[in-house]
Amino acid sequence: MEFAYPPDIGPADAAWQALLGAADELGRALAGRGWMLGCAESCTGGMVAAALSSLPGSSAWFERGLVTYSNAAKTELLGVPPATLQEHGAVSEATALAMARGVLAHAPVQAALSVTGIAGPGGGSPDKPVGLVWFGWAWNTPQGVAAQAESCVWPGGRHAVRMASAQHALRGMLLRLARGAAPAHGA
Repeated sequence: MEFAYPPDIGPADAAWQALLGAADELGRALAGRGWMLGCAESCTGGMVAAALSSLPGSSAWFERGLVTYSNAAKTELLGVPPATLQEHGAVSEATALAMARGVLAHAPVQAALSVTGIAGPGGGSPDKPVGLVWFGWAWNTPQGVAAQAESCVWPGGRHAVRMASAQHALRGMLLRLARGAAPAHGA
């Protein structure tokens, strides 16, 4: 089987440049707080981590990225309960939240994001169409862990869905920091 990369993938790709811009903005916000970020990715397969680690100096605010593509990886590496996956599926609000919380629980970070979805071209269903992606964001607060999730349905092919998802995950974390996610005591 031969594989040809879509013509819009490469360093000059506008979507990649936008992704790097979002990573840079988030990195500055994290550095300003003295926070470390971790991420758990499924359908984006490491794109978020690749963008974050592409930036010089990112080791000051990016601690780790996990590609948890399979349900077994979600359970083993992030502690996502098998019952959550069985009841809600890998592409769900409950799983996205559990993934983000799992990063916080298993890594020395103050903020975490997660991405899980159906990039296509197959795998969709009437209830969960191709392009459906769930995002989770979690961060430490003096009162404990705060977490939020949301979903988007992206148009386009696999590359477009993955790039839009990676950028949305970063911008979503940045938005939550801007809305006042305050550093936890001792952070």
